[in-house]
Amino acid sequence: MIPEYKKILYATDLTPNAARAFRHAVSLARRYDSRIHIVHAVPNTEAAVVNYVATVMGEDRLGELERERGDEIRQKIRDRLARFAREELADHPEDAGRVAEVHVVHGNPAVQIVELAEDLDADLIVMGSHGQGALRHVFLGSVAERVLRKSRRPVLVSRLVE
Repeated sequence: MIPEYKKILYATDLTPNAARAFRHAVSLARRYDSRIHIVHAVPNTEAAVVNYVATVMGEDRLGELERERGDEIRQKIRDRLARFAREELADHPEDAGRVAEVHVVHGNPAVQIVELAEDLDADLIVMGSHGQGALRHVFLGSVAERVLRKSRRPVLVSRLVE
């Protein structure tokens, strides 16, 4: 059976050149009359930083700030992603309705992207890869590669030009 991509999950790291991968998602959405879910994963803060801030501010105050500001920060990211989609689709307003929802998740980006794809029952994940070089890749790995390894769903990776 030839696959049809009715639900596309577009993952972005909010870098300016991530728009290239979004254009691939839109192109496929046009072809298959699909809906696009946009996701940005906010990575966990390093444990050493959290410990330092908790020591300086106090754990209670840190927890209070996380509760107070977490929703506000997630909403600002959602707004930024929605604005990004509107700007990218300004010349093609007919495609604006293809964006189903904007998701902001917290945690390991690769894990969060794969889990959201499962939760949404996405037919395809579209994302960019920076192609940062062999040495850096050995030490850090890439989110795109981890998604490719972990996902049971097809993944389209677009190399982002720096």
